Amino acid sequence: MARRTKFVDSDILIIGGGFGGCGAAYESRYWGRDLKIVLVEKANIERSGAVAQGLSAINCYMGMQWGENQPEDFVRYARGDLMGLVREDLVYDIARHVDSTVHMFEEWGLPILKNPQTGRYLREGKWQIMIHGESYKPIVAEAARKSATEVYNRIMVTHLVMDSKRPNRIAGAVGFNVRNGDFYVFRAKAVIVGAGGGSHIYRPRSVGEGMGRTWYAPWSTASAYGLLIPTGAKMTQMENKIVLTRFKDGYGPVGAWFLLLKAHATNAAGEFYEKDRYPEIKARVGHYVDIQPMPTCLRNHAMLEEIKAGKGPIYMHTQKVLDTKEKEEIGWEDFLDMTIGQAVVWAAQNIDPKEKPSELITSEPYIMGSHATCSGAWASGPEDCAPADYQWGYNRMTTVEGLFGAGDTIGGSAHKFSAGSFVEGRLAAKAAVRYVMDHKAEPPQVDDEHIKRLQEVVFKPMENYRVGRNEIVAGTVAPSYINPLQGLQRLEKIMDEYVGGVSMFYVTSEPLLNRGLELLEMLTEDFEHIGAEDLHQLQRAWELQHRILTAESVTRHTLFRQETRWPGYYYRADHPKLDDTDWHVFTGSQYDPKTGEWKMSKLPVHRIIPGFELLKT
Repeated sequence: MARRTKFVDSDILIIGGGFGGCGAAYESRYWGRDLKIVLVEKANIERSGAVAQGLSAINCYMGMQWGENQPEDFVRYARGDLMGLVREDLVYDIARHVDSTVHMFEEWGLPILKNPQTGRYLREGKWQIMIHGESYKPIVAEAARKSATEVYNRIMVTHLVMDSKRPNRIAGAVGFNVRNGDFYVFRAKAVIVGAGGGSHIYRPRSVGEGMGRTWYAPWSTASAYGLLIPTGAKMTQMENKIVLTRFKDGYGPVGAWFLLLKAHATNAAGEFYEKDRYPEIKARVGHYVDIQPMPTCLRNHAMLEEIKAGKGPIYMHTQKVLDTKEKEEIGWEDFLDMTIGQAVVWAAQNIDPKEKPSELITSEPYIMGSHATCSGAWASGPEDCAPADYQWGYNRMTTVEGLFGAGDTIGGSAHKFSAGSFVEGRLAAKAAVRYVMDHKAEPPQVDDEHIKRLQEVVFKPMENYRVGRNEIVAGTVAPSYINPLQGLQRLEKIMDEYVGGVSMFYVTSEPLLNRGLELLEMLTEDFEHIGAEDLHQLQRAWELQHRILTAESVTRHTLFRQETRWPGYYYRADHPKLDDTDWHVFTGSQYDPKTGEWKMSKLPVHRIIPGFELLKT
């Protein structure tokens, strides 16, 4: 079938219209007044990305104007929560710029709640401020729309394109319109990837009619990594998957309840289990247990141990804190701003939070670089504070020339959340504009034959279906192809059972990981025979491909790190303890697209902010 091919040239191409991409569009225009800036999004930027679901808080805000926190404090917090392993230069860079971004959001119309006593923003916790966030994304998307030269909605980007003349330089991307099937070739002098991290790589706790219910956005399909890995970009911390403690079945947030409303969680007997588990955790991770607040993964670990010991369910005692009408409104607002499904679960299960407690549980793992973990690309840091090992010319540029990242894409910079992801987009854009200016005389070179081959690859699932559909023997069962949902369910099962999912209490080991790699290799082979009956299924097919690539990276990193650095996120049963002597390092990987081989490495951890050592015993 003949398809229209559309070529779009730009100075800066931004892939993904979430907060990282919107920040990149806004800042690209500020520094590149005359540049052509193109933003591409698979949905519509008005309501795309994780923040599109709504938020009840901004989780990364210093409050420097009131002397509440300083960037150095935030680095110490992120470093402690990640058990010593963060790129301090990247975290510091976001922390020192985030306040001005939040103030800008307020100017654009975001309602930020105020403390009536002080007049300052209403604090949920040390780093969090409360907002009415139902329209957070449309407010920010408007700024991006006004900044970009062109916005292309409904384009699924499937592959990045490398320069045909200069190895290891980016030249653009290809994709297709999910509504009319047009094939797009985006040629660009610099590319900023702000795509999403990965949900539904692991089998979710929600099954049957609730299968689409997850904590992290179900439309975040690991494209941040699935696009980068085939370019040979160096990745880091892909084993640092995140597991969230959330209200059971609805994945409702717990932050406001713990931090603002001061609710407590206990086991079924009403015991405060975290302090009871202190000696065992200390034996496992040493001085890290004494960090305040206790690292997120260790709080998960304590809960999991209680459940395994038969002391569950774990309960959040909402009924003990909703003693005023104002607090009750805050409790409900928290869900109605961002997780309406949790309020529905309460209604369906006859739970009145004023009368009875509500269950907590841990989620399935997610792969992301923007929340409390830091999977993603190994990136160059800011010139004024990045050590030499972390600096090769342009801030937030990956190891591929001209390829930048923000949000979930960049590894090592945990705890950026929404505001920090927007900031990182701004930082990447400022550097990308400089890169374009510095390389004005070197436009990208794209090989036409390579583009034709890519077009065949992109639409091959539809051809597989066209040829094989008449062989269907029972509904969707066909001898010559699998469909995207069958592939996704197979991926989730592999990752759940071999790479530390919920059914295994997050436990894995070398034999399990090696078997998982064998099964992932078979799934990769079978992807060549995936069938897509329409453009929607074609989008699902390429989302699956990005997830499969990411899953293999996660598995290889988990195999390489021979320790349990983050108990409560995952466990290496064959290496159950934290091992600072051998593993106080970042893990790195590079995929060779020519040979299909992976090269694993250890990358150095540098301290640029003092203070961590004081916690050692």
